[in-house]
Amino acid sequence: MTKGKINVTTENIFPIIKKFLYSDHEIFLRELISNAVDATQKLKTLASVGEFKGEMGDLTIRVDVNKKKKTLTVSDAGIGMTAEEVEKYINQIAFSSAEDFLEKYKTDNNAIIGHFGLGFYSSFMVSDKVDIKTLSWMEDAKPMAWSCDGSPEYSLEETKKKGRGTSITLHLDDDSKEFLEESKINELLEKYCKFLPVEIAFGKKKEWKDGKEEETDELNIINETKPLWTLPPSEAKEEDYAAFYRKLYPVGEDPLFNIHLNVDYPFTLTGILYFPRIKNNIEIQKNKIQLYSNQVFVTDSVEDIVPEFLTLLHGVLDSPDIPLNVSRSYLQSDSNVKKISSHITKKVADRLEEIFKSDREQFEQKWDDLKLFIEYGMLSDEKFHERAEKFVLLKNVDGKYFTLEEYEALIKENQTDKNKSLVYLYTTDMEEQFSYIEAAKAKGYDVLLMDGQLSTHFVNHLEPKLKESRFARVDSEIVDKLIDKDEVRESKLSSNQQSDLTPVFQSQLPGQEMNYLVSYEALSEGDNPVMITQSEFMRRMKDMQEMSGQASMYGNFPDSYNLVVNSNHPLVSKVAEGCEKKLGKKLEELRGEKKGHSEEQQLLEKAKEGKKDEEVPQSEKDQMEEVNKKLNELEDKRIEMLKKYGKDQKLVKQLIDLALLANNQLKGEALAAFVKRSVELIK
Repeated sequence: MTKGKINVTTENIFPIIKKFLYSDHEIFLRELISNAVDATQKLKTLASVGEFKGEMGDLTIRVDVNKKKKTLTVSDAGIGMTAEEVEKYINQIAFSSAEDFLEKYKTDNNAIIGHFGLGFYSSFMVSDKVDIKTLSWMEDAKPMAWSCDGSPEYSLEETKKKGRGTSITLHLDDDSKEFLEESKINELLEKYCKFLPVEIAFGKKKEWKDGKEEETDELNIINETKPLWTLPPSEAKEEDYAAFYRKLYPVGEDPLFNIHLNVDYPFTLTGILYFPRIKNNIEIQKNKIQLYSNQVFVTDSVEDIVPEFLTLLHGVLDSPDIPLNVSRSYLQSDSNVKKISSHITKKVADRLEEIFKSDREQFEQKWDDLKLFIEYGMLSDEKFHERAEKFVLLKNVDGKYFTLEEYEALIKENQTDKNKSLVYLYTTDMEEQFSYIEAAKAKGYDVLLMDGQLSTHFVNHLEPKLKESRFARVDSEIVDKLIDKDEVRESKLSSNQQSDLTPVFQSQLPGQEMNYLVSYEALSEGDNPVMITQSEFMRRMKDMQEMSGQASMYGNFPDSYNLVVNSNHPLVSKVAEGCEKKLGKKLEELRGEKKGHSEEQQLLEKAKEGKKDEEVPQSEKDQMEEVNKKLNELEDKRIEMLKKYGKDQKLVKQLIDLALLANNQLKGEALAAFVKRSVELIK
């Protein structure tokens, strides 16, 4: 029997391992099984080149739990180790560089395992003691037993062992009793080992007999050794892809379609990516791609390996060029990872273009599910945007689909404004903006449906990329101004009438939660008498701020709308006539008074010309102050008189409520009052 001390100058490696890796302590099982798989694969390689000539026999890796003894054992029938190899791989390689290693990686918890043989030592995260029994494949090799209780001391001696290979037994510590539970081990095996290339058995299969579950004699193999992504794409059928998806994601709808990756240069990458049916919640969809290294599960957080928008995809990626345990900084700087990321983006774009070209009808049918994914990709990845320009679709309110090029050709003639700018009209809600859509369609305009979660961002992204073009929501202006074509129509209301009607309409506007600016447009008599619009710029800014969840200068203001009065509508003329009939004389008198004071104001302003402030006599300054005060008082009196009149005008309130109703802003008590008033006006 040999006793020795592990050659490491740190005080004690094992507490450090426990401290560094506690958050990932379950990883030990993956590491031990990965080592067992490697040992088995090496034996197969030796046999294939003729170095190992014996019978390979049963190569199943076994995981066993003994609750009474508080042990967990992983056994393989691989190449095993000689005494010299135990010394080399267990005692020397792992620890000869341990001090330098720990110094180098002391700030990176995730980087420790997987370097210098420390994968095996991850077992000390959960154990008080670890025993190894091993027999090498080499002729005349003697079985060896190695044991260590978590201190630098170990023992190595000859033992008895029937078959070739290695078994590692962990004597679990009191904090790790969960790993004695069958359900926990099943969970870890399912997570890390379900696609390993060597069969792994955990216990025996069970079946129901006479109302209770009983063990059979058949081994419970927990993994599929040849998963679909390891096959050449030519050997896989559509039904295989569908079945594999259901195995990965038992709950949920079937995917739209898939991409089978099979790259061997300049890096090795295999995998299958699925386009899921995604609607509106991006966050729920993430972390669905599983990353493997030689069929060993690594992570399902792949943001540093694939572009962010591709994290919406589901499926698996497998690359031996990505080590089992790496830090985020490694992933972000590694050239292979960057190449893999770029290649996946290209393959996804190529696949989408291929489907679009070969079966456009199918592509259009799936567009509503694909839209979020493609828009997200175009927003976040410039190279993907360039490729996607060929197949990204715009959908109009009639349910027709167009490429960017097709849609430009469709609207060019009728939707170009006086400044030669192409105007893309769109709606974000077909029901709420129905009246505006109808008005636009009546002018022969086409309206796009942009009701997706990312549509506001996508419009902002697309607008500067389209030459001499802009987007306008259908309710951002009255229809005649949406696409300004320099058509001039005379107004039936004079400037004085418009000025007097403004306070009349202001008197009936809703409360302080929203701001309304009253303006006038000379529209046709057939257009609505009053309409509500919202500035495209201000609305977009508020939308962007709300989506980002961050406060901005726009978040401090109430919503701002335009109340557009049709100065040529008969009902508006009726309101103006009624106002003149009731207040005409008083308004004329006020105008006369204001005119006199305005003339005096102009004379005083003229007298000030060319003089510095100190050169203007105080008497003139006092006189100017008095004139301004009088003018303000007269204007306040005019506005107050008109607002008082307006408050009693049911027709004014009715016209405003009709505009609010068309804009989906009339609700609750105001809507009930409108209905009651409508009945009264009809009588």
